[in-house]
Amino acid sequence: MKNHLPNAVTCLNLFAGCLALCNIFTSHLETAAYLVGLAAAFDFADGLLARALHASSPIGKDLDSLADMVSFGVVPGAILFQLLARPEAGLPEWLPYAGFIVTVFSALRLAKFNNDTRQTTSFIGLPTPACTLVVASLPLILAHDTFALGSILLNPWVLLALTILLSGLLVAEIPLFALKFKNLTWQDNSLRFIFLLLAVALLVVLQAAAIPLVVLLYVLLSVVRPAYS
Repeated sequence: MKNHLPNAVTCLNLFAGCLALCNIFTSHLETAAYLVGLAAAFDFADGLLARALHASSPIGKDLDSLADMVSFGVVPGAILFQLLARPEAGLPEWLPYAGFIVTVFSALRLAKFNNDTRQTTSFIGLPTPACTLVVASLPLILAHDTFALGSILLNPWVLLALTILLSGLLVAEIPLFALKFKNLTWQDNSLRFIFLLLAVALLVVLQAAAIPLVVLLYVLLSVVRPAYS
């Protein structure tokens, strides 16, 4: 029974991603954003369970990638499509489909991860959940626009530039640390503790607007320090 628990949690990740898609295409982007957060929590939990129960398997790995392709591949592309397809954006009818470039590069990222032996304890390129959290934060920031960022974030050229930037980061040869703790000592996990403390501080102060900054901080700290720190 315990061997099936991580896969069950992975399926919850997939289900949350499907619900997010339903909400995206009925223009409930804020609800979809919360469902993305739920999918990310399930994605984190299934890995923890698999390691704790020693229940890793090839099927579990493949299922995880398939679930991630929906929750962290199709979903961010659909959100970007919806934001770009707004009539007030004034774009040609075909251009909003460029949002799905993120979906294509997410597929490349996931395929690369499954076949790259360098990524057992760290990442090469931005993980798909981190990319999706940036995109999903946009509806939340717009819904609670405390810092008057709406005009910037809804600018179609800013959205297209973000699409290209995130797509490039997904497959970039940049080593990034993983939030996997083998123990809780400062010596072995100083980079992770620093990141988590700064991330929590940013989220408390800036709330949803902090999410893109947290992901940027993650990339910058990884570049400054070795990915295995």
